[in-house]
Amino acid sequence: MRIKTLLNDGQKFKSFVYQKEYTEMVNGKMALIIEIAERKNSRPICSCCGRVCGQYDRPSKPRDDQFVPLWGYRVYFRYCRRRVSCPNCGVKVEQVPWTKGKQKLTDAFKLHLAQWARRLSWKEVAESFQTSWDHVYPSVKFVVTFGMANRELDNIEAIGVDEVQYGKEHQYITLVYQLDNENKQLLYVGRSRKAKTLLRFFHDRGKERCSVIKFVCSGMWKAYLKVIKKKLPHALHILDRFHIVAMLNKAVDEIRRSKVKPLKSEGYDEILKHTKYCLLKKEENLTHKQTMKLDDVLQYDLKSVRDYLYKESFQAFWKYKSPYWASWFLQQWCGKAMRSQLESIKKFVKTVRNHPSLMMNWFKAKKQYSSGTVEGMNRKVNLVTRKAYGFRPYETFEIALFHTMGKLPEPESTHRFF
Repeated sequence: MRIKTLLNDGQKFKSFVYQKEYTEMVNGKMALIIEIAERKNSRPICSCCGRVCGQYDRPSKPRDDQFVPLWGYRVYFRYCRRRVSCPNCGVKVEQVPWTKGKQKLTDAFKLHLAQWARRLSWKEVAESFQTSWDHVYPSVKFVVTFGMANRELDNIEAIGVDEVQYGKEHQYITLVYQLDNENKQLLYVGRSRKAKTLLRFFHDRGKERCSVIKFVCSGMWKAYLKVIKKKLPHALHILDRFHIVAMLNKAVDEIRRSKVKPLKSEGYDEILKHTKYCLLKKEENLTHKQTMKLDDVLQYDLKSVRDYLYKESFQAFWKYKSPYWASWFLQQWCGKAMRSQLESIKKFVKTVRNHPSLMMNWFKAKKQYSSGTVEGMNRKVNLVTRKAYGFRPYETFEIALFHTMGKLPEPESTHRFF
């Protein structure tokens, strides 16, 4: 089967034909050249307005547009573009169906590079397909721009809101995810974690789409709580298990760290040594060595031990199904905790008492929606951040996030390369 036959099967263009193919040295490397010509009596199209126009002239030098590599060869479409005389735009270069703009890459090659850029780093993609990073980036941007303009954002009933640190000096980005069971994806990325950052998301969605949202999962960041209460008063705002447990574990570890040095100065330096995960992990997840270490620590009357016991007793809260009885347990537990002499636990209780209704919403939602899903997606954000290490422009980082986690639709192609 000839190469022209394969191209006509996979990349056939209206009003253009493949003439011949041959090998040639391009930039010091052997490449496969595919010459293209317009069909007889076909009229060129203006690249600005898309209007069929008359031919003005034709330059003497053809242009090479890079196509998907074949058998280790670089492949180029070679065509001498006509110039058109457009009554609206003046003299312009004609529009061709295999590429747009001045980037010397075919749309098929851009899509090919963008698909592999989800699996490999952009540098590795460039090396694998004999191109440069400066070609991979616009390819990903091309696919993301198309996907953002054509994605479906209607009928979203559950969203998750969180912030992730980006860059140095406490820079943050605001992330909004779709949490519907059948579809989990990134919806919005905003620079910083201010109230106006999240307000921009609701402004972009509009009142009609926001009215469909029934569930919202978020942390305790005051700016987010304020905006969600204002923009989604009808939705069930869930402050779920993940954030509460994380805050309680932080309180436990804070007491443990504060007691390590005093015990060491008193000659008991081995008691709390290597006990961080013994006190924070679930009992069923402890290793044999950690279990033995925990049993030794529990023999002592320490604040860290009492703190740990309060943490373990709080786990019963999550086993309730009824919001009423869960609320009853929370009141009883908070009362006992406030009578303790553990400042970190008291601080935790004061925070919890500020948001009792948000905690009960987790039970009202039948435990279906959780910010644990949000945190899992945040891990993917961290992976993208590592892949994008060295990308100084913020726009590049945002494009990488949507490309990896946005589940964006891609341009149609007559042939899929993987």
